[in-house]
Amino acid sequence: MFRDLASGPSARFRIAVTTRYLDREKNEWTDGHTNFFTVWARRQLATNVVASLDVGDPVIVQGRLKVRSEVREGQNWISADLEAVAIGHDLTRGTSAFRRPGRPETGTTASAPQQQPEPNWEIPPADSGTASPQRELEPAAVT
Repeated sequence: MFRDLASGPSARFRIAVTTRYLDREKNEWTDGHTNFFTVWARRQLATNVVASLDVGDPVIVQGRLKVRSEVREGQNWISADLEAVAIGHDLTRGTSAFRRPGRPETGTTASAPQQQPEPNWEIPPADSGTASPQRELEPAAVT
């Protein structure tokens, strides 16, 4: 759920965390207990979450855990909330493509963005006799 409040954007969603363990008698992985957490994101993180995540996406959340207890209709209820600092896709379960959000315009006139020179990533050749030969690094394959 996304809301644009006076204090800034806010997003809330629930995640389920199920532990898995190896059942040595059956020699197979078994699902354990499932815990549910409510995740709260504020400001720019909330805006990015709404634009990036879909229901069922495996995610990793970093933040502060808050456990609350209350009495509802005579029953004790305990809930666990996460005040998120960072949220991302769990890349052990799939791939993701990162995109920076557009920057809001400041001022009344739209100006062209400042062009920065491209960095020089070339490694200068080593002097013969003074330095050890350089090896080229091959990019890591993403599978």
